[in-house]
Amino acid sequence: MARINFIELPAGDLGAARTFYASVFGWELTDFGPSYSSTTTGDVDLGLQGDGREASAAPLPVVLVDDLEAAYAAVERAGGRISKPIFGFPGGRRFHFLDPNGLELAIMQAD
Repeated sequence: MARINFIELPAGDLGAARTFYASVFGWELTDFGPSYSSTTTGDVDLGLQGDGREASAAPLPVVLVDDLEAAYAAVERAGGRISKPIFGFPGGRRFHFLDPNGLELAIMQAD
């Protein structure tokens, strides 16, 4: 079953963002390299992307699926536009696409 499992936020100042969300909500964040940090609750998690070259311009909903290639094909069949082809990251693989209104989302498959 596909569901939104992650929201990724651009974080130009990753340290400030980590401190802010930990202070306000008590969230524990795990670092995945020098420019990425996220909660790992297993519910709908929050990711902070500190690398400006990799960060989306707006919050990025990430949908979890069991079959990434099938989801990729379904997006293309439905008229979505691939904005970032399939790539690997610690924990899985994903791709980004634009929906018919130009909104960017990502679809991921966990390892």
